[in-house]
Amino acid sequence: MVDCQTFATIRDFYARLTGWDQDFHPAVVLTDSRMIICFQESDGDFDYIPPVWPEEPGKQQKQMHFNFQVDDLHSAVEEAIRLGATKAAKQYGGTQFVTLLDTEGHPFCLCRKEPTHEPH
Repeated sequence: MVDCQTFATIRDFYARLTGWDQDFHPAVVLTDSRMIICFQESDGDFDYIPPVWPEEPGKQQKQMHFNFQVDDLHSAVEEAIRLGATKAAKQYGGTQFVTLLDTEGHPFCLCRKEPTHEPH
């Protein structure tokens, strides 16, 4: 469950980013239903406060951090930004991963997929 201000915005972002189905109302679902990401809007009892990345003492901490493996890191980052993500000001992944913030401020990483080695 991912906290958010507006579930439809973040759900639509992750659906477009991953290509997963969004048939389940406040969620995106991997086609074979092995993975479901649900989104929960803040209710009248509290206001959603986006996390700060990187973490800072006394500030809202991240509640989750997704890693998605991609074949072409540069293209995937450009597409995520086109869909509404922002690139985090601090980066720690070198050429292996890029940290972005989704439409609600949650950090997530796009990670260079390691080539698979077929046995000979």
